[in-house]
Amino acid sequence: MKTLNAPDTISGKEGRAYAKINGNNEELFFAKSVEANVDKNKSEVKSIGKRMTGHKVTGLNGTGSMTLYYLTPLFRSMIADYKKTGVDLYFDMVIENEDPQSSAGKQSILLMGCNIDSTVLAKLDGDSDDPLEEDTDFTFEDFDILTPFNKF
Repeated sequence: MKTLNAPDTISGKEGRAYAKINGNNEELFFAKSVEANVDKNKSEVKSIGKRMTGHKVTGLNGTGSMTLYYLTPLFRSMIADYKKTGVDLYFDMVIENEDPQSSAGKQSILLMGCNIDSTVLAKLDGDSDDPLEEDTDFTFEDFDILTPFNKF
């Protein structure tokens, strides 16, 4: 019987994220958290003689979110460039998990065609003693699993 060894779980602090923007690799060292999700698009299929509604998968939708420390002009600049030129910027992102304690090994996921939905333009908070943060949502057009975790 297999059991979970606690050291094999993945620490969320052990990893990196990179964005390839305009040919430059930008390490997202200012990110507090990054998450990307893929949802299935489904159509309902109703038929005579069945009381239950069926579901047909018709595609996928990629979305993500980042919580960043409010200290980089990177995403604000991208939105400002779009405002000035009308040309939106798409970029690729690699998110890596690599916890040296875990025998799961390294996982690298490539997100292609990322596009920022929104970003904080300006922010102040005189009521907080914590560093300023911003939440940024994005979409992506495709993905690839470059390096999967080891199988258990």
